Amino acid sequence: MVGLQRSVYYYKSVKDDRGLRQRIRDIAEIRVRYGYWRIYILLRREGWHVNHKKVYRIYCEEGLHLRHKRPLRNVSAAHREKRPAVSSIDQCWSMDFVADNLFNGRRIRALTLVDNLSHECLAIHVDQTIKGKGVVQVMERLRLFADRCPERIQVDNGPEFISKELDKWAYEHRVTLDFSRPGKPTDNALIESFNGSFRDECLNVNGFLSIDDARKKIEAWRGEYNGFRPHSSLGDLTPAQFREKLTTSQKSLKMAVSHLCYLMDEQRRQDRVVLDIPKGQLASLLGTSAETLSRIFSRMTEEGLIRVEGKTIVILDPEGLRER
Repeated sequence: MVGLQRSVYYYKSVKDDRGLRQRIRDIAEIRVRYGYWRIYILLRREGWHVNHKKVYRIYCEEGLHLRHKRPLRNVSAAHREKRPAVSSIDQCWSMDFVADNLFNGRRIRALTLVDNLSHECLAIHVDQTIKGKGVVQVMERLRLFADRCPERIQVDNGPEFISKELDKWAYEHRVTLDFSRPGKPTDNALIESFNGSFRDECLNVNGFLSIDDARKKIEAWRGEYNGFRPHSSLGDLTPAQFREKLTTSQKSLKMAVSHLCYLMDEQRRQDRVVLDIPKGQLASLLGTSAETLSRIFSRMTEEGLIRVEGKTIVILDPEGLRER
């Protein structure tokens, strides 16, 4: 027996959530491949004061579950050399191809290009056939008109990526081509994940009348992916928001390093310097918050550049600090 009043056991909420239910259905109809968490983030953006548990309950009651049909593979990957961690934008990109059809059955191909840190989709080039020369043209457009060029690109062993044209371009611009092992798409998991989202949210929900029609619709989706769609791996930020936040943090880091180098020269010390103003005032001077400044000092401490002792900054690696 449970000691509960019948009124508690049979309680039914009297709150009217019809507006919320309708909005959840509307979002799910438009963003057909968005799960409950992304719908919850969009609702919070719009000003709905609701927690994720209620969104999930309504999401389930309305039968809006996504069905995942991707097979699970129980294959252990062979050992390979660990790739270096990505810590800055344009340090590493990933590139791959996706195929689809026009309404009349003619095949089209899309070259997808993603930044590994910000998850920003840099370009989706659509054409009937794309060879090594076409890949180089896309890379050159990004380099010349967007001033973007990576240090490393992760690709598979497709004929377009092992072509002489791309190899020559990479050599001339000091870009490393990092090839996956044959038959191991998990070596380039980020672009595989992106291609899955691209197919689910764009290719599978749009019909294309022509190449030009496909380019317009795909480019519109790319803009939405970069500037509107929340990413759980980025703390529910969009790639554009994440990049702006990271850029601000990097500027603050450079200014903090410059200030420490200035103090080294001013105080004529190479082993330690004393902060001339409180940390809060220094943060304001650098155009950042005290919390961000603490993270910057923690980062430099982890890299073995400094050690903080109250107002005194012990310089562990003067040359490394100046190079930074």
